[in-house]
Amino acid sequence: MADEPAEQELLTLQASSRKKKKPKQDAYLGGVSDRKLKGQLRHTERLYKEANKAAATINQWLAPSEAGFVEAEGIEETWQIQQQQIVAAVEQGAARKAFDLSLPDLGPYRCTYSRAGRHMLLGGEKGHLAVMEWQSGHLTCEVQVKETTRDVTFLHSEQFFAAAQKKYVYIYDKRGLEVHCLRGHAAPEVLEFLPHHFLLSSIGEQGVLHYQDTSTGQVVATHRTRLGPCDVMRQNPHNAVLCCGHANGTVTMWTPNITTPVVKMLCHRGAVKALAVDPTGHQLVTAGVDRQVKVWDIRTFKPLHAYFANSPATSLDISQRGILAVGQGRRLQLWRDCLSSKAAAPYLTHMLPLGGISSLRFCPYEDVLGVGTAGGVSSVLVPGAGEPNFDSFVANPYASIKERREQEVAQLLDKLQPDTIMLDPDTVGKVLKEPVDVAAQRRQEEAAANAARLASQRDKADERAKMKGRNKPTRRQKKKQMNIIEDKKPLLQAKIQEEERARKEVAQEAKRQKLESVPRALHRLYQ
Repeated sequence: MADEPAEQELLTLQASSRKKKKPKQDAYLGGVSDRKLKGQLRHTERLYKEANKAAATINQWLAPSEAGFVEAEGIEETWQIQQQQIVAAVEQGAARKAFDLSLPDLGPYRCTYSRAGRHMLLGGEKGHLAVMEWQSGHLTCEVQVKETTRDVTFLHSEQFFAAAQKKYVYIYDKRGLEVHCLRGHAAPEVLEFLPHHFLLSSIGEQGVLHYQDTSTGQVVATHRTRLGPCDVMRQNPHNAVLCCGHANGTVTMWTPNITTPVVKMLCHRGAVKALAVDPTGHQLVTAGVDRQVKVWDIRTFKPLHAYFANSPATSLDISQRGILAVGQGRRLQLWRDCLSSKAAAPYLTHMLPLGGISSLRFCPYEDVLGVGTAGGVSSVLVPGAGEPNFDSFVANPYASIKERREQEVAQLLDKLQPDTIMLDPDTVGKVLKEPVDVAAQRRQEEAAANAARLASQRDKADERAKMKGRNKPTRRQKKKQMNIIEDKKPLLQAKIQEEERARKEVAQEAKRQKLESVPRALHRLYQ
């Protein structure tokens, strides 16, 4: 009997919960009267919810929270682990990504990857150009231009690539056929392509920086650096600003909108040999003939720390995960967590068998580093270098022909204008703040205008108080009508008088003519 009140209370709660009205679903379908259409919309909404739930589950399982790096055991250091040991430890598919391509007669070589990381572009100094699907070893095209080639780069996709040859810049398609000759780019040394703006940039022996739009063919800008020949240039992926290293130890930053460098930094006591910018756009790494590798904060333009070497570094690159690759002769060093803080020892080291290093490029979305050397091209495994989670809307390594075409159209539609290139891209779309003195002057003018308006309102109020009802709406309307009538009266009277005068003159003229037509003796009859 003691439990009866508790049971009664539980039943009451259950009954009240059943009576509660459930939240109405599909409220946006309330205005749809067609039952068939309403069912289709409900089905589509259910599919969207299921797809979002499945995508969230897949991302939770497939997106790793931390990148996989090489870990040493005991007192062993990671830089002591050889490349052969890494290749032997990984699975067979990854082991095939490490190779040495020996081309001793046509080097030194420069290499680069497409945005999706599926294709590799090779350029030998003696005119050898080749595009290949490096993972499968399939050669897409190969051409011998029989002319000195200093640099190569892909354009918006792997379908086209540009080569900086002895006199001009040439553009080739995927079959190796020459498509364009850009004669405005004279004696180029290094190339850079800005994918979001479709701009091909070059600088060379004359120290002139060129910007050309590859979608329209228009030359956007031509800047004279006035700092002599330049063979070091990299883009900042965050804001598309070009960084150039010069022989006097300075690094200049350029945009197509301004004819002078937006930033000029003295980085080394000697010529700048190489530079690289991390993907976030916050750190800049430079190497000079003074045998120093310096890390700079681009936001404050101040040095963070410096590394000393026994020989000058000739090539630099930074991976998507922030690993720094440094090339010194045949020696390759890879540094981990060395940008925000100073690292005590390198992450990995490797000795290249094909000669001195001429270029370094990390492959996007892969733990692979492409190395162009004097005797060919090498592919080195670097665990933890690439971003494993690619965005198919940005770069899809597995895109079909139809998807690639649609992506090209989307890139052209999303193309940014050259005017949007600036040091701080976040300022685009923001409201420009007024200077302090201008804002103070504007406030004074507003205060004076408000005071004058209040004074005029007070005067009008005093006048109304003095009129004592003489300004009623009916009187104002009557006065307006009277004014209108008085304005019209003089005009009407003058018009009437003029018409009367003209009528009299016409009558007198008719009478005179009639008198002239009859004898004088009869004139008295017409008077």
